[in-house]
Amino acid sequence: MVLRHAKSAWPEGVADHERPLEDRGVRDAPEAGAWLHAAGIVPDAVLCSDAVRTRETWDLAAEQLGDSAPAARYDERLYAATADELLAVVREAAAGTRTVLLVGHNPGVQELVLTLAGQGAGEVEQVREKFPTCALAVLRTGAAWGELAPGAARLTDFAVPRGPKG
Repeated sequence: MVLRHAKSAWPEGVADHERPLEDRGVRDAPEAGAWLHAAGIVPDAVLCSDAVRTRETWDLAAEQLGDSAPAARYDERLYAATADELLAVVREAAAGTRTVLLVGHNPGVQELVLTLAGQGAGEVEQVREKFPTCALAVLRTGAAWGELAPGAARLTDFAVPRGPKG
């Protein structure tokens, strides 16, 4: 699964890496966790950029999964990463891991989903058009993590969870 961080703020004088979520992001991030819970999808492992906004997104989403939410592995390589760089990190997932959730940034997360899903219609076209903040893509593959390659997955769900307007 691939989750783009929720809507972030742009406070003056704050470095990009340190930008927090804005109010809308704080409302939307828990909805991503609620969507996962309702879909019955709980990741075995979470790979998360070490940027403030991605960490906050996962923390808020994870609250909706309760005790079943795994602790995230924060990885500086996921910040501003390309699709190839993201794929290299995902390939490192442990052999017994069934479901990985990657929390990152655009354009890398959008490119990763399109790279893995290959050509297609419907939801793939939605991803190609836009991968908004807090968007969540679910992909399925039969490949081992270390052998994950372009076109080796199928996009099964694409959601953009939103919280109540404030």
